[in-house]
Amino acid sequence: MSDSASPAPNPTKADAASKPAPAAVKVKPPAPEDKPFGEFIPELFLPALIKEIKAFGGAAPQLSFEQGPMPVVASPCWMVQGTFPGGRRFWLCFTEAGISSAKTFAVAETGSEPSLLESFLIDEKKTTLALLISRVVSRLNSQKWLGPN
Repeated sequence: MSDSASPAPNPTKADAASKPAPAAVKVKPPAPEDKPFGEFIPELFLPALIKEIKAFGGAAPQLSFEQGPMPVVASPCWMVQGTFPGGRRFWLCFTEAGISSAKTFAVAETGSEPSLLESFLIDEKKTTLALLISRVVSRLNSQKWLGPN
């Protein structure tokens, strides 16, 4: 029998090993915003907010994260409360336990209570850590509470 009439050889393990492996699928790390709300705020948002406020050169506020009555209207909410040295205060309130929930913002000068709730980030399609930080800092800076205003 001639070599041309012999059946095709069976592929061996060595042949299979020489073939390129399929490209590994790159797994994107989860976005910070994918963390549960109860971890995202204290672990990511609060430290990043302090860092950004300090970058303005002023004193950093004391921050807390708690559930309680929303300023002005007393509706239950999750809130970040900040108190600057000297007594100025601000609140970032979330109507539900999620960064994409409806948010309000309130401020109070030393010795006074907040009298106005402002809608906060109402037109944004996606809420990110960077967006929350930049808008809170921008709002506080517009009060002239940061740095050498």
